[in-house]
Amino acid sequence: MNHFDTVARQWDENPERLERSKAIAGEIITRLSGEGTSRALEYGAGTGALSFMMQDYFAEIVMMDSSVEMVKVMEEKVLDAGLTHLKPVFGNLEEVDYRDGNFDVVYSLMVMHHVKEIDLVLERFSEIVTKGGSLVVVDLFEEDGSFHNEEFTGHLGFNPEKLKQKFELAGFKSVNYHHCFTMHKPNMEGEIKTFPLFMMIGKR
Repeated sequence: MNHFDTVARQWDENPERLERSKAIAGEIITRLSGEGTSRALEYGAGTGALSFMMQDYFAEIVMMDSSVEMVKVMEEKVLDAGLTHLKPVFGNLEEVDYRDGNFDVVYSLMVMHHVKEIDLVLERFSEIVTKGGSLVVVDLFEEDGSFHNEEFTGHLGFNPEKLKQKFELAGFKSVNYHHCFTMHKPNMEGEIKTFPLFMMIGKR
């Protein structure tokens, strides 16, 4: 059982996490206004909080996560809400590609800094985003390592210019990014630190 399996049941109890999801949902909808809204994929969906907040914008949302327990929580939430167009699935694009159709939009929130094979996952995103569709990644600007504990082995945020180059190498065009949210989190000494997030959007 991984870390996200152990915290899945308490994940939505964090009010700032929900505030962040609400802000990012509104930002994505605003930025993509007028674009294709038939089918979307959220990669690393967790409990699906972000996609639930955008349920009226897309005809179908596939919510993919690599945590078994997170997927179970999503399944329960979808069942309780009586929704049929939100579809939780277990999956990890670092291990297998996705073969069940394409998407107008693929989006992720605070996921990519956990992904070791960034180039591979971006290539697999490129394969499933429809021509003219969009990839939206929201994540941390480069940070000093205080966002996670010492055992964290992922990326300490990103230099957006370098990530933009990776987008372009994967086949995305008109790539742009902007600051979209600021998180507040205590460090190991209990000091509240700020962590800005960027939103990067590329067109297929």
